[in-house]
Amino acid sequence: MAFTLPDLPFAKDALGDYMSAETLDYHHGKHHKAYVDKTNGMVGDKGLAGASLIEVIHAAKEKGDKPLFNNSAQIWNHSFYWQCLAPAEGQKPTGKLADMIASEFGSTDALLEKLKAEAVGHFSNGWAWLVLDSDKLKITSLHDADSPVVYDGMKPLLTLDVWEHAYYIDYRNARPDFADKVLSNIVNWDFVAQNLDGNGFARADQEG
Repeated sequence: MAFTLPDLPFAKDALGDYMSAETLDYHHGKHHKAYVDKTNGMVGDKGLAGASLIEVIHAAKEKGDKPLFNNSAQIWNHSFYWQCLAPAEGQKPTGKLADMIASEFGSTDALLEKLKAEAVGHFSNGWAWLVLDSDKLKITSLHDADSPVVYDGMKPLLTLDVWEHAYYIDYRNARPDFADKVLSNIVNWDFVAQNLDGNGFARADQEG
């Protein structure tokens, strides 16, 4: 069974001016789909037919197979990213997540400022991440297609895609504006909180 392009968890026009339907047409419908198609074209020849997406990513990393790693990891990264977003309805962290943020960053605004700084300061393509590391919240970034999937002790909670194709249609080259608008308005904090259980990896996995 081949990997598939997951449906967006919201309508393409649901994110309003923060992320347009045109951006989603290209980012989800073309870029994400291309990673799916390319991965499907490679797994059979690598003896990985039937392996799950995460199994493919690990195998590609272990074998130093960069084309397979880049494409399969980008399927997972994007599948996770879409779930981190939700229509702007004034959502805020609550419960255990809110308590952890207050304890470790002082406030949600302080957390978002640090995550924005990580996203804006990240050179070239990649992803800014909020992860759980030894039961502590940590902000980091990874280059290109690199993914928490292949790192021990890096449990994914929230990510922001900072590849230029993620924002150029709506924000041109203004990555700071993109990071500010998305992180301040359309984060799916319920999904972030759910990932405190350490099972975030599985929420973007697929059977092969």
